[in-house]
This record gives sequence, C-alpha cells and structure tokens, in this order.
Amino acid sequence: MYLTGQHVVVPEPALVENITHVALAFMRPGTFNVPNQTTWDLFTTVEEVRPKFPNTTKIMVAIGGWGDTDGFSAAAKTEESTKLFAENVAKMVEITGADGIDIDWEYPGGNGEDYKTHPNSEKAWEIDAYPQFLSQIRASLGPNKLISAAVPGLPRDMLAFTSTTVPLISQSIDFWNIMTYDMFNRRDNVTKHHTGLQLSLEAIDTYIERGVPAARANLGLAFYTKWYITDPAANATCAAHPVGCPTALMEDPVTGADLGKAGAFSWHDSVPAEFATSWGKALANGTYDERGGGHYYWDAEEDRYWTWDTPEAILKKFPEIIDKKGLGGVFAWGLGEDAPKFDHLKASNEGVAKWLEKGKKGKAEFERSEL
Repeated sequence: MYLTGQHVVVPEPALVENITHVALAFMRPGTFNVPNQTTWDLFTTVEEVRPKFPNTTKIMVAIGGWGDTDGFSAAAKTEESTKLFAENVAKMVEITGADGIDIDWEYPGGNGEDYKTHPNSEKAWEIDAYPQFLSQIRASLGPNKLISAAVPGLPRDMLAFTSTTVPLISQSIDFWNIMTYDMFNRRDNVTKHHTGLQLSLEAIDTYIERGVPAARANLGLAFYTKWYITDPAANATCAAHPVGCPTALMEDPVTGADLGKAGAFSWHDSVPAEFATSWGKALANGTYDERGGGHYYWDAEEDRYWTWDTPEAILKKFPEIIDKKGLGGVFAWGLGEDAPKFDHLKASNEGVAKWLEKGKKGKAEFERSEL
C-alpha cells in the first residue's frame, strides 16, 4: 500500500495484517541532488508509521510522483550526479530507518506531465540512463535494502521499458509496481475504464512480454473514482455507447495544461458540492462492463462520465489477472484514500486470502502427486 500525505489514515490492525510493504509518498527527488544533504522532508516518519502495521511489514519511502521529474532528470544526467543522488538515498534510508525505497519516476523517456512543453525527443537519453540510475542506487543501498519501481500502465507511456532495458532494470529492483490505474486520462478523446480489467491485463502482458518476471510484478488497484466531461454534441452516441464515447477537449493542445474537464477524488474526500448530484446517480445506477471489465456511469444531464472500481470489480481481477498470470501481488493508491469504510481494502484482503488459499491447495495437490 501507498500511504499518502493527502490521506494519512491507517485502519484497525485486522485490516492491515496482509500488508507486506508500505510506501510513504512522497519525498521529492530534488532533495537527493544536494551535496551534504541532511534534511529529509516527509509528511510523517518511519518510526511513527511502523507500529501501525505488523512487525513483518516493510516500511519504504516513495520518491517522486506525478509531475515531479526534474530531480530525477538532473540526477541521471551524469555519472557524478547519479552517484550523489544514490549516496544521498542510502544516507536517507539509514537515518530514517526505512527498509528501502520506491522510485516513482513518471516517466523516464517522456510522456510525463510536461510532455508538451518538453517533448519526448528532449528526454530520449533517459531511456538508457534509467537502468544505470537504478544500478547506482542498488550499489549504494547494498543487497539488503528494498528497491521497487512504480511504472506506467499504458503501453504508450512505457518508453523506457523495452525488451532491452527491462532485464537491466530487473537486476536492480526487487519488484515492479505496475500502475494499472489512470489509464484513461486527459490525453484521451474517448471514454474508457481508468482501471479496467482488460486494460490492466494488457499492461501486465506487455511487461511480461518484455521480460518482467511475473512473480515480481504487482497489479495496481485504485481506491478512488474519476470523472470526465463528454462532448455535448455526441450526446446520442454516448447514450448508445457510454464506453467509447467522445470526450470534450481535456487539455490545452499547446501546453498540455488541464482544462478542468476531468478530475478525481477518493472515498475519504468530501464529495465536491458541484458533483454531488451526478455522483449520487452514479453510485445508484452504475454498471459493470463485462467486456472491458470496469464499473462506470454516464450522466446524460451533465455530460459526465464516471469510472471507478467497486469491491466486486476488484475481486474479479484476482482470478482473471493475478492468478492467471502468476503475479507476485497487488498494491493500491492509496490506503487512506479508502477511509472511512475501507470497503476496497476489505475486498483486496478477501481476494488475497482466496488467492493464497488456492496456492496452498495447488501446492498440496502437487506434493501428493509426487508421492
């Protein structure tokens, strides 16, 4: 689970007993480019978080996040700057008592928040630099600390994750957190499921095909909902086909800036007043798309499309993706985002329990067959 500064809520012990790793999000990457750095700003401390989880849970620090890539680019630019970053990471881990780090560079090679103002051609060098960057961090941290990488869910964003680079990256990290959410965003022009089953499966398949060991890949779950404004002129089309319906223009064509036609909020957030009526209708009338594998609702009166996962939708992903593909586990953004009811966390726990039980039965049957 990611534990975020926006929603610092941890439920009762019984609900977190299955959580093996917690990544505290975020620490800014630019922090690690400062010589003789001694300050490690975070919304909490490892010492404060650790007692809230089982003794075996690893507490990690997530570095980066959406839109915060400049510090990574500066660090990866030269051998000297990479070494400074890596040494500072090792120092931070030692001082804070963390069990490791999560590198959340969104994204090496381009297609980040600034992709219009800083085109991918300016960042192509990062594709080869990224594995080297991780390798230096591994060298500084040593073999006993954890490194995970949060990686994009959309194939169009997997610029730095090729059949050539993936094996190199795998040498340095312990596991891959595949962000199978936000896969419908303001760069799209038709509606889809932002954390849908089929899109998630496509992401997992792509990484496995490029060399990611399935047992070290984790599926991302979204503990929040997203909305988008559809094109009013396409009302008839949207009524007939809510999924795949044209959207309004959601970003500035020149700068890539958000035009306010899309948004998100978590289960822990207060529902914004302007969305309350539409969201109420979505909760009451939303439906699951068996083809794409996502829960959705289209509000004809407001030209507003909602996309989110119910607990039932989450449970469908265990047999269809996690078990079928032999993945290592699941993670979510984020733990506190599911407060106060924690219904999605409960579904995740149920899915994990069934998945582990099936694995135990399969192992027992195999051992009996060997006798």
